Amino acid sequence: MRTIALEEHFASPGFLDGPGRELKSRALKFGDAAARLFAQLCDVGEKRIAEMDAANIDVQVLSLTSPGTEQLESEDAMALAREANDFLADAVKKTPERFAGFAALPTATPDRAAKELERMVRDHGFKGAMINGHHRGRYLDDKFFWPIFESAEALSVPIYLHPTYPPKPVIEASYGGFTPMITDLLAGAGWGWHIETAIHLIRVILGGVFDKFPKLQVVIGHMGETLPFMLQRLDVIPMAMTKLSRPISAYLRTNVHYTFSGFNFTPTFLDLMLQVGVDRIMFSADYPYASLADARAFLDKLPTSTADKERIAHGNAEHLLGF
Repeated sequence: MRTIALEEHFASPGFLDGPGRELKSRALKFGDAAARLFAQLCDVGEKRIAEMDAANIDVQVLSLTSPGTEQLESEDAMALAREANDFLADAVKKTPERFAGFAALPTATPDRAAKELERMVRDHGFKGAMINGHHRGRYLDDKFFWPIFESAEALSVPIYLHPTYPPKPVIEASYGGFTPMITDLLAGAGWGWHIETAIHLIRVILGGVFDKFPKLQVVIGHMGETLPFMLQRLDVIPMAMTKLSRPISAYLRTNVHYTFSGFNFTPTFLDLMLQVGVDRIMFSADYPYASLADARAFLDKLPTSTADKERIAHGNAEHLLGF
């Protein structure tokens, strides 16, 4: 069974000298596990492919690891996006049968971000873009960012909306009062990343993005960032108030796709499948932050038909990304 993994990360030299400095510092301080993670992020060659082979993963769609470019000043964001994209394009060119790319974008300057997306899709065959959440507390429902959506729709490529930490005031209000480590984990991987991404996508819907760009497709990870569980509940907000052309749940079923990205939880998967249907679900592992082998084992054991498993493993990604 061919397997395409959609949320798999790398780090470029420019990233490590910029927003990834803390990541590099942790790798030097926190022992073998951190050092191994750092090495896996930096490798886009033979060692990564060997791990893919061992786990029976055919293709990784690679994206610059969080926090990406989104919290940088405009010029720094542009420089890093171009460096990371060119670095990734070289890796894809060397092994196109195993790697594909999502572009990093300088969201601080949407017109330039739109042009960078076009460059990477048209010139290098990238499959879309990865955006790591808000830009310094400013969300993508703001029409300031809409040139990015216009470009993605025109190019027929999706935007992958990836988690980032909530704005600092939210962290202090909602996740403060604990030890620094608990606050960091609660605001991040333990809870806050996922709620933050869910709120961000709800804002995009309520902002009318999909009414303006009806063919636009967005991808989110982690089995839907809590949204499938709340899907019907969101429709208590009446269309007469939202001024949208459809209920909120309709956009979540027609303009959004969902990946696993480390959430190897069967009950969560079943809820997602029942809410949005199997044609909206795609495989991912969240490498190297989660295990390729564990993700593939979870995929193989899904309580679905063989045909549905094939759709999740590769068919839906092939259709969306144009493999």
